[in-house]
Amino acid sequence: MEKKQLKFLVDVGISKKVENWLQVEGYNIKNVRAIDPRLPDEEILKIAATENRIVITMDKDFGELVFNSGLAHAGVCC
Repeated sequence: MEKKQLKFLVDVGISKKVENWLQVEGYNIKNVRAIDPRLPDEEILKIAATENRIVITMDKDFGELVFNSGLAHAGVCC
C-alpha cells in the first residue's frame, strides 16, 4: 500500500506538529480536535473503522478497547 493511500485519525493528545507533517507528506488525515475534542474513545474508534482510518494516539486506553473488548478498528498507532 502506498503511503498516500493511508488514512489517519489524529487524537487530541498528538501534537499539531505531527499532524502538520502528515499533511505536508500528503497523507489523508482527520483530527479529533476538529470533530469534538471530548469525543469518547469508543466513538473515535467507530469513526476510524467506518472511514478505514488508523488512529494515532498517546492514549493507552485504546489498547484495552481494541484488544480486550474486540471493538472494530482499522488500526491504532501509539
